[in-house]
Amino acid sequence: MSKNHTLLVIFISALISLVMCEAGLRAVGISYPIFSRIDDDLGSTLRPHTEGWWKREGEAFVRINSAGLRDREHAMPKPDHVLRIAVLGDSFAEAMQVPMEDTFWAVAEREIRTCTAMVGREPEIINFGVSGYGTAQELIMLRRRVWAYAPDVVLLAITPTNDVRNNSRALEKDDRRPYYFFKDGQLVEDTSFRHEGGFWLRSSSFGQVVTQARDSLRIFQLTIEALRRVMSPSRATDAQSVHAGQLLEGMTRVSGYQGEESPWLQGEAGLDMETYVEPQESIWKEAWQVTEYLIKQMHAEVEGRGKAFMAITVSSGPQVGPDQAGRRMLERRLGVSDLFYSENRIRALGDNRFEVLALAPLFQAYAEENRIFLHGFPNSGLGLGHWNIAGHHLAGQLIAQKLCKYLGVLQPA
Repeated sequence: MSKNHTLLVIFISALISLVMCEAGLRAVGISYPIFSRIDDDLGSTLRPHTEGWWKREGEAFVRINSAGLRDREHAMPKPDHVLRIAVLGDSFAEAMQVPMEDTFWAVAEREIRTCTAMVGREPEIINFGVSGYGTAQELIMLRRRVWAYAPDVVLLAITPTNDVRNNSRALEKDDRRPYYFFKDGQLVEDTSFRHEGGFWLRSSSFGQVVTQARDSLRIFQLTIEALRRVMSPSRATDAQSVHAGQLLEGMTRVSGYQGEESPWLQGEAGLDMETYVEPQESIWKEAWQVTEYLIKQMHAEVEGRGKAFMAITVSSGPQVGPDQAGRRMLERRLGVSDLFYSENRIRALGDNRFEVLALAPLFQAYAEENRIFLHGFPNSGLGLGHWNIAGHHLAGQLIAQKLCKYLGVLQPA
């Protein structure tokens, strides 16, 4: 048998094996769709018409609509009887971890219907949240995408424990996104990411072919997912899985949740403990200044169009877990009386300017009273990461209550 013939047999055998594997994966419904794509304005956005199961943290079947939003379809132009609320935010607003009907914005929309101020008007909340976004990208999203939907209210969901870092190139160290920086006292947009080699390659013809193959082939998706799991294994423990979604009948009886041994008090990837304390380093001081300027700029642009602006601050696991004793130990370690530095700072920013709803203090009180985790899932760890269904429902109810207090002064556009 010639060498070429042997190579041909090997190639055909490998091809048949790949085809059989692909067919098998499709037959049993295994897929790990890629929900994001590159974007010249925002660095990345959600891919229109993508759908599939999300099981990395929580579990939900996710659909991205035709406009690239994790939401249902929305009419353009806006119907006259509709009061439209646009939500800007990061992964907490994107909310891949829970079914769409359980997200805070879906809950808030249902709750708002009962407001006396909504008589004759239909509330409609549109979710523009994208995982990984900081305030800089959210401002760009407002300018480039949101106004086409003619919202009456813009709701900015701020995640202090990573948004401040996201807004600083020096802290974030990610060249694939836009930033803002101060130049001569003015905030200037930095779009240099468009010229980075990685971004150029992914946007090239070759990159598009690779992307198409990745999106079309289940075996490619499985390989990427396997590599991801090897690089970042699950944080869940047996004890966490057993007690997932249950009320805690006594923290002392739950192994692994006491004091500083509690996993949710030890920090996690993507969460900055530095935002619990007043910044000491110049790099963090500047990141805060940029963040505050971006929030004020967003408020000014919304108000300039005669629309209402409201900010909410998203909680983190260490702030709102039910183990009060453990949190007190963390506070002593950080030298603070509570973990609400960011919330207090953002509320002060909004004083006499715009409404701010700080969720963390309210979440903390609720979690301690009801002995429940509002962050985390059985497959990723209780008290860690994003809001679970209970967290989303509580957030939606609190946001609706806040909105109802001043919706009466708004009139349909």
